[in-house]
Amino acid sequence: MTGRTEQTAAAEALGYEQARDELIEVVRRLEAGGTTLEESLALWERGEELAGVCRRRLEGARARLDAALAEEKEEGGAEDAGEV
Repeated sequence: MTGRTEQTAAAEALGYEQARDELIEVVRRLEAGGTTLEESLALWERGEELAGVCRRRLEGARARLDAALAEEKEEGGAEDAGEV
């Protein structure tokens, strides 16, 4: 694997909270300035990876919630039909 591919794989292995915390640190470092152009670009790229991880984790959580709510609604509808 190349360095970039390894870094992406490592980012994907992070949980939401870990990725979020690292993203906060990346943003803090970028806002503080004092880095070279190359360092800033590397930080920005890492931030994009981490933001993607956070987005995918949140989308997955939303899908799980939607599925659970749909299942609950179906079960409630079946129970309501049986009560008549």
